[in-house]
Amino acid sequence: MILVVAEQKDGKLTRASWETVAAAQQLAGGTMPITIAVAGQGVSGPASELAAAAVAGVLTVEHAALAAYTPDAFVQALEQVIAQVKPAYVLFPHTYQTRDFSPTLATRIDRALVTDVTAIKTVNGAAAFSRPMFRGKLVADVVPQGPAPHLISMQIGAYRADAAAKGPAPVAITAAGVTIDESKIRQKPEAPFQEAKQAVDLSQAERIVSVGRGIKSQENIAIAEQLAKAFGAELAASRPICDNGWLPMERQIGSSGQTVAPKLYVALGISGAIQHLVGMKGARTIVAINKDADAPIFEVADYGIQGDLFELAPALIAELGKS
Repeated sequence: MILVVAEQKDGKLTRASWETVAAAQQLAGGTMPITIAVAGQGVSGPASELAAAAVAGVLTVEHAALAAYTPDAFVQALEQVIAQVKPAYVLFPHTYQTRDFSPTLATRIDRALVTDVTAIKTVNGAAAFSRPMFRGKLVADVVPQGPAPHLISMQIGAYRADAAAKGPAPVAITAAGVTIDESKIRQKPEAPFQEAKQAVDLSQAERIVSVGRGIKSQENIAIAEQLAKAFGAELAASRPICDNGWLPMERQIGSSGQTVAPKLYVALGISGAIQHLVGMKGARTIVAINKDADAPIFEVADYGIQGDLFELAPALIAELGKS
C-alpha cells in the first residue's frame, strides 16, 4: 500500500498533490494499491476531486484542530492515519508545509525520510529515490533502510500533474477517525503569509519565457518581456540575471530558485547549467534559443534553435502577433 498525503489550501487542492499522485502511480507499478489522504476541515471538495484518480480510495482527515495548519496537529493526525493504513510508502509533495512537519513525523514513528525526490527507479530490485545533492551538482539514488513505511517527499515539478492517471469512475471516499490532543499543540496559527503583490508563483504557470546571460544587458530584458507577453507567459530567469538585479529573485528558476513544470518553457540565451536544469526539466515542451551549438540546454530541449536571440525573438513576436 502507498499512502499519498495531498495538500489543500482554503479548500483548493494544490497542483503538487496531483504530481505526487503521478509519482505514486509510477512507484506502485500496478502492483500496489494507492490511498490518498487529505487533511484539514471541510475537505470534501478536494476529496471529490482526488476521487477521480486511478487509486484504491480517498481518506478525509478532518478535525477542528486541522482547520489552520500547525505541525503538531498534523503530526498527531497523520501518525494515526499511517497506523491505520499501514502503508509501505508515504508520499508527500515537497512543499514548505511538508518540510515543516515531515521530519517530526518521521522521528515520531522512527522511520526513514527521503526528501526532495526528483525520480523513482529500481536498483538491485529495490525502489530507489533520486534526489539532488550539493545544490544540484550531484544526484544520489537513495534506497531507504529499515522497516516500512518509508516517507518520501517529491520535488515540485519532478512529475507532471496531468500525468496522474484517472479512473473510469470516482473511487470511494472514507472518513478517517483521528483524535487530537489540542493541549499538545504548541503553535498558535497566524494569518497565512501573503506575498507581495508583484510576487509570482511560477510553479503554477502554464507558459514561461526564461532569459539567461545571452540577453547581455538589463536594457535587453524588454525583448524577453515582449516575447512573454506574446506567448501569454510568465517571465523568468536564470540565476545570473537575478543576481545582477535585472529581474527580482522571485523569478529565478533553478536549484536555488523556483522549480517549475509548465506546458511550454522558452529558454532565451540560457546555456543550461545543471543548477538551472533541475528547476525546469519537468516542462512538457522546451524550446531553446542559443548561439552556442554545444550549449547543454539543447540536450534537454524538444526544439532547439541555434541563432541570435536578438534576431529570432523579434521574429517570433511578429509571427505570434499575426495569430
